[in-house]
Parts: sequence; structure tokens; C-alpha cells
Amino acid sequence: MSKLHQTAATLRFFGEALDPDEITALLGKPPTRSCRKGDERCLHGGGTAREPRGSWIRTVRRLSPGDLDAQIDNLLSDLTQDIAAWQALSERFQADLFCGLFLREGNEGLPVSPETLLALGMRGLKLDLDIYGPEAD
Repeated sequence: MSKLHQTAATLRFFGEALDPDEITALLGKPPTRSCRKGDERCLHGGGTAREPRGSWIRTVRRLSPGDLDAQIDNLLSDLTQDIAAWQALSERFQADLFCGLFLREGNEGLPVSPETLLALGMRGLKLDLDIYGPEAD
């Protein structure tokens, strides 16, 4: 099995009453993007829509070859190490680490270390994997 071609990682919080400023204050760093429920956003084809829920989203750059351990460490090490703060947030909001796995070939893979899995579990973060197969010729 060859190494995974590319990975993307994003820490996400969603909720009806989510206040991005509160999450920023608790975690210690600003999001890459955020919104409150009802904020107006521009649509790709023109026009606008209202956000159905609040969000706080922080991304790190994609890696090729893929390395989720490094990306997750990059995301979490820069934020608070107060596990109680993380647990409080994950109890109040939908919280996950959304990861894109991009394959170049049909059989690629990567390990995720026990330390990374423990760090996610202690914080109450669900690991959400979205796998993209190789492009057809």
C-alpha cells in the first residue's frame, strides 16, 4: 500500500446559538472563517442566503503526501490545552475534525497514531473522514 496522496484537515464547531467570539476566547486563536446563525452570505451564482446555524472553522494547509497526525497536531497544539474547555464546547455544539483524504491510486493509506486519537477523544471531537478516489482518465 502506498502513502496517501494528499490530506486536508479542518476543526469545526456548529450550533444554533454558536457565538464565534466565545469559541475564539476559549480556544485562544481566531478561526479561518466563522458566522452566526442568520448572517448573510454570498452565493456562487449571485444572490445571498442566510446561514442556518453558527459556525467556527479553522483549517490548516493540505499536505502531500498526506499526514493527518501532523495536521491534527498543528491544529490542536496552537489552541488551548484546557481539556475542560474543549469538553464544554463539544457538549454544547456539534464538534468534529473534518478530514479530506485524496487518493491518486486505488490502494493508498495512512496511519493515525494512538496519541492523535487520544487527543481527539479527550476533547470530545468526532473524526469525520471524507475519501476522494482517484480521478478516472
